Amino acid sequence: MNHLDVQYINRIASLLDKFSVRRNNLYNFRCPYCGDSQKNKNKARGFLYQIKSDTAYKCHNCGKSTTFTRFLKDMNSNLYDEYIMERYKSGLTGKGSQTPDPKFEFDKPKFKVSIKLPKASTNPRASDYLKKRKINPANFYFAEKFKSFCNTLKPKCFTETKNDNPRIVIPLYNSEKELIGIQGRSLDSWVKPKYITIMISDSYEKVYGLDKIDRRLPIYVVEGPFDSTFINNSVALCGSDGNLRCLQGSDLIFVYDNEPRNKEIVDRIDRCISRGSKVVIWPNGIDDKDINDMVISGINIENVLSSNVYSGLQAKLKFNQWKKV
Repeated sequence: MNHLDVQYINRIASLLDKFSVRRNNLYNFRCPYCGDSQKNKNKARGFLYQIKSDTAYKCHNCGKSTTFTRFLKDMNSNLYDEYIMERYKSGLTGKGSQTPDPKFEFDKPKFKVSIKLPKASTNPRASDYLKKRKINPANFYFAEKFKSFCNTLKPKCFTETKNDNPRIVIPLYNSEKELIGIQGRSLDSWVKPKYITIMISDSYEKVYGLDKIDRRLPIYVVEGPFDSTFINNSVALCGSDGNLRCLQGSDLIFVYDNEPRNKEIVDRIDRCISRGSKVVIWPNGIDDKDINDMVISGINIENVLSSNVYSGLQAKLKFNQWKKV
């Protein structure tokens, strides 16, 4: 009987009733499968014995016969796992052995996706556009052929890549700073749609800025990534089908464009107030339509936002004074 089997027999001896060593390489105890004799508690008819260089089990009461490997698995699964690994390291598992090879289970490797593009600051056209909007071009990327680039991140994302236009690339990260998607902003007014959002996986929400926020503080929710760059602790929904499930339970403040004659925006604000959310109602005297335009006009956007947050009845009153439809 090999030394490893003897070692593990001794380790399970305390689990076996009436365990004894009859002689070298022969161990006796009450059968753990049938329980042995119910009338005579001293009956012990289970045996572990040597068979060639291995060990086998046999009960002379119920007839149970099996290998020591299987016997050990039935007695103690943790010891069995150790035993399998020890036999594997000694070359005593697999074909021609009573012991199967251990099963190695590895987590499927996760390959971190990254954007391999030049920064928008290196492209004169993209850089000029962003600088005119007072946006830092070093925070974004530039793709000469946006659709072709998307296909490198998500194969077959676009089956048709003709008329592939250049776009500023806006990265979307989750709270662990992993790339979850991108949004492409066209530089040509005649190219539609102006924005294209591509998610690496459909399980992610289309939200920009998750990697930069502190969820313990109030979070502003604005209409576009560029606008959010001017506001501390803010995110932006990237698309009309976006949602904020990933921020459930956070203190959210919704900020819509300053367009009191735009029925779609007016309806969104109305729904926001009706569900009890906090919302910014723009004060009189501001003519610019969005946050970016306000910043270009020299308005201190942080001050305006913090002093015009409303909810409930007060929000309803301010909203009725603001809207023009």
